[in-house]
Amino acid sequence: MTDAAPALHTTRVGEAGSPVVFCHGLFGQGKNWSQIAKALADRHRVTLVDMPDHGRSPWSERLDYVAMADAVASLLDEPSTLVGHSMGGKAAMLAALRHPERVERLVVVDVSPVAYRSSDEFRGFIDAMLAIDLDALGSRGEADAALATAVPDPGIRGFLLQSLQREGDGWRWLPNLEMLRRDLDVLRGFPETDAVYEGPVLWIAGADSGYVRDEFREAMEARFPAVRKVTVKGAGHWVHSQQPAVVTELLRRFLGDA
Repeated sequence: MTDAAPALHTTRVGEAGSPVVFCHGLFGQGKNWSQIAKALADRHRVTLVDMPDHGRSPWSERLDYVAMADAVASLLDEPSTLVGHSMGGKAAMLAALRHPERVERLVVVDVSPVAYRSSDEFRGFIDAMLAIDLDALGSRGEADAALATAVPDPGIRGFLLQSLQREGDGWRWLPNLEMLRRDLDVLRGFPETDAVYEGPVLWIAGADSGYVRDEFREAMEARFPAVRKVTVKGAGHWVHSQQPAVVTELLRRFLGDA
């Protein structure tokens, strides 16, 4: 058993229909899914979750996928469709494995239930974010310029800067960057479990991403035998922001709306 899960910050969209809960990835916030949430809100009650150590949710002392999964599951007061991207996808998978009675359907976006090889990309992002002197920072534009060398892609830079927030006369990062940097090895992993989730699973992969590969299929099917994989062209790791219309349509079909 884990310690009591922290109360996570949530935003709700839509007033009728079945519940759909979204879990964002590393450096994100629940609002990253706002466009798709609004598109689904005509038929569903959508909850956007700020994951632990992100957005307006509490910080913790260490990254723990089991605690994260249990915190998400605690939000589900009836069987729900759970959608998770990247880090949030791993938490969503584990929530389904640990609390299958609360997860009616599962959508996993561009991540697999495996331990990924070490990568310096995320560490480089965090180092660049921490290197910014927030006390001396004059504008978001200055922060953008400071990140440009370590994060040359303007889209990724813009995504990271969404988590830079004004606070009084200064600035602060919403994610718990120091802890996330320290626990990157945990972030790349996936807890060992013999549990199996029998419910329907939609596995969405970005065609230009390396997070969902053929060699990962065996691990996915062992835990989620009712999985169906769909690859989205013209998308990398951030599938839902690069191809929101396609992802919305996939979700509608999976939810039985189309």
